Amino acid sequence: MAKRNAGKIFVGIGGWNFAPWRGSFYPKGLTQAKELQFASSKLTSIEINSTFYGLQKPATFQKWHDETPDEFVFSVKAPRFVMLRKNLAEGGPGLKRFLESGLRNLGEKLGPINWQIDANKSFDAREIAAFLELLPRKLEGHALRHALEPRHKSFDNEEFFALARKHEVAIVEAGDSDHPRIQARTVPFSYLRVMGTKADAPKGYTPAALASWLKHAQTLTPEGDVFFYFISGAKERNPQAAMALLEALQ
Repeated sequence: MAKRNAGKIFVGIGGWNFAPWRGSFYPKGLTQAKELQFASSKLTSIEINSTFYGLQKPATFQKWHDETPDEFVFSVKAPRFVMLRKNLAEGGPGLKRFLESGLRNLGEKLGPINWQIDANKSFDAREIAAFLELLPRKLEGHALRHALEPRHKSFDNEEFFALARKHEVAIVEAGDSDHPRIQARTVPFSYLRVMGTKADAPKGYTPAALASWLKHAQTLTPEGDVFFYFISGAKERNPQAAMALLEALQ
């Protein structure tokens, strides 16, 4: 069997419009319209979270594509009108509407889609299996990568892992948070959302903590690409944490 090439580590944050970043991450005087362009010059990925709150237009996805470097990758957070349903298996029409809203305009910059499950929803094998059946492997000929983010401890079980492997879906690993940290690897890429930045740490984390996360991410690259996001926590420090991790990688 041929040896798989080591994957890349993409590092970023959630979104790019956040007032406390102006003057600390973004240069003073930078217009809001230029923030994505600036952020993508300092980071290698961003998780789009505006898609969680509502559908975006095809022209918007195209604009995001055009404003970012060639090697930049977006992850996309699936919308709440799909993920906050009482029964996820009944979200097919909304799911289709989301996927056809213009995602393909991101081109090769379209990375994984994060399907985040409500923290109050516990594992129901039949429901989750039916939901995973809804996720297409391709969109207009482009292979899709799906990541499911459970936030209830009942998902930390082998039956769920087997379903994820069967449907070729990653399980999001939550780090330094109140959510369960599930480290099962089910596909040839990894998706991490790390939520422990501290306001009193200039780079969000201590050097030792950043080194530990870097080492962990590097252990995952033999399995494929790693998508690593600093999310929540002391959000004002997340860009500094991401840049520090990228600097350590280089």
